[in-house]
Amino acid sequence: LGNIITRAGVHLPGNIDRAGDTFDSIPNGWAAVGAIPQEGLFQLVIFVGVLEIFVMKDVTGEAEFPGDFRNGS
Repeated sequence: LGNIITRAGVHLPGNIDRAGDTFDSIPNGWAAVGAIPQEGLFQLVIFVGVLEIFVMKDVTGEAEFPGDFRNGS
């Protein structure tokens, strides 16, 4: 859905980094990955890694299949 919204021309206001690059200066699709500063990509990878290691766990031990993260809900 995010890709559809940005292709329609809707972007967040303001800057994406301290260098002054705006959100609407980032291209759509896979081209956006190359336009994000390296530090930003590093932050994304670290954030996903933290989620995988500390948050998305089978805390109850009752997972029915790999990737079942219902956590007892």
